[in-house]
Amino acid sequence: MSQPAPSMDAATEVFVAHRNLLFTVAYEMLGSAADAEDVLQETWLRWVGVAPGSVRDQRAYLVRIATRQALTRLRTLRRRRESYVGPWLPEPLLTASDVAEDVELADSVSMAMLLVLETLTPTERAVFVLREVFDMPYGEIAEAVEKSPAAVRQIAHRARAHVAERRPRGTVSPTEARGVLDAFRQAVETGDLQRLFDLLAPGVVLLGDGGGVVPAVLSPVVGAQRVAPLLAGGPLARATAAEPLRPAQVNGHPALTLRLGGKLDTVLAVRIDDGRISGLYAVRNPEKLSRMERETVLHR
Repeated sequence: MSQPAPSMDAATEVFVAHRNLLFTVAYEMLGSAADAEDVLQETWLRWVGVAPGSVRDQRAYLVRIATRQALTRLRTLRRRRESYVGPWLPEPLLTASDVAEDVELADSVSMAMLLVLETLTPTERAVFVLREVFDMPYGEIAEAVEKSPAAVRQIAHRARAHVAERRPRGTVSPTEARGVLDAFRQAVETGDLQRLFDLLAPGVVLLGDGGGVVPAVLSPVVGAQRVAPLLAGGPLARATAAEPLRPAQVNGHPALTLRLGGKLDTVLAVRIDDGRISGLYAVRNPEKLSRMERETVLHR
């Protein structure tokens, strides 16, 4: 006689209890909420066939499944992004204030940090996220990425050094970030070129993601001398003549949004170094804006 199927209620209860954690792991590995949701679905399908009572550490087991699914998907996405039209930016999330209160979590999901993580190999990214953000033991990470603990330690060291060279310098308080963004918003809306020069770092980089669906800069715009005039007299400035830029909490940090005709048109996130804007990330691809209509819960 075959064994009875595990209780769907018990499996569901455990999965729901860890769902926000699993989503956060997958999102940090993929930079895409849509793909993170697919990973959760795949994780659920594998979990539902397991008797929860037979698993000693259910959290570690679920994270291991999600990590492996995310790794497989990340390798596929890397190839797909090579043919992406223009710069690729992470999918922005509307987040609650409690994400900002967890400084380490907010730092790890910031647009700037997600772009730094894009420069890691898939395995380096998984190891870095699981170790540095979620503080998982090397042994558990080794099982998740199917490497030896010794190899994982080496990968973690390499990834940590790589990220340290590229991550934003220092921590910017929400109050400071809001002050910089408010001054930036006023400068764009009034076309104040000098004020923009004051706010932008000399080597500022502007990235726009339209995904080939809507207009956006097709290559990085580098340097305040190029970025400031584009902002003061470009499409963004003209659009704000009709609709003002509005503040929002995006990926745990203050950001700006633009709505045209009542519809979300642009999410503008920033990287701030030494009190000046060093990175501007304008997400316009409509396929990436759906998660901005409701708050996404992130959890460690």
